[in-house]
Amino acid sequence: MYQFFKRGSDIVSSGIALLLLSPILIPIVIGLKLTGEGYIFYFQERVGHHNKLFKIFKFATMLVDSVNMKGGLITTKGDSRITPMGGFLRKSKINELPQLLNIFFGHMSVVGPRPVMQKSFEAYPDDVQKVIYNAKPGLTGIGSLVFRDEEELITAVRDKGEDTWDFYKNTIYPHKGELEKWYQVNQSFWTDFKIIFATAWAVVSPETNIVNDWFKGIPQRNF
Repeated sequence: MYQFFKRGSDIVSSGIALLLLSPILIPIVIGLKLTGEGYIFYFQERVGHHNKLFKIFKFATMLVDSVNMKGGLITTKGDSRITPMGGFLRKSKINELPQLLNIFFGHMSVVGPRPVMQKSFEAYPDDVQKVIYNAKPGLTGIGSLVFRDEEELITAVRDKGEDTWDFYKNTIYPHKGELEKWYQVNQSFWTDFKIIFATAWAVVSPETNIVNDWFKGIPQRNF
């Protein structure tokens, strides 16, 4: 019953959000067309529900060939591959808004584990790979909340001359996996509502400690 009503609320909420946000989205589309390389959307293959691949929609914030440039899959703060509008779109998370289309079409949900590329998916421990996408991937989720400073963490590792991919694989992903396993056990409308509210609040107040205050029992991060 929860999944049935969640899908219904996803359709309604994403449809309404697309209509209400159109006055913001349209100027962004025009701005992206006139700056950078002129690309508006970025389509990337991600691992989704039951580990099936799908194309995720994002506003283009990086150079088209960025994956083949220095830095590869990992983006750090101040990355030279980010387009003129890209920095603002990424920091504000506005670049994620086109995923409302993924939600409307049923590839994603509003709340769930963030969808990742195949290489990143394979960095999760085996026990996490088996269960993480039993829930549809989400626009936001508990892992996204706890690691909203992920780009800063990676930048700090890079600046120390350490291996950023090793840090992802052996530090970030194992902890993210435990967070998403927590979500699998604690899924409910109330949990989803708190995650949505906490996500919005974290944008307004980045230094907030709302995650630890609201979500008791989540695996604690010590880095």
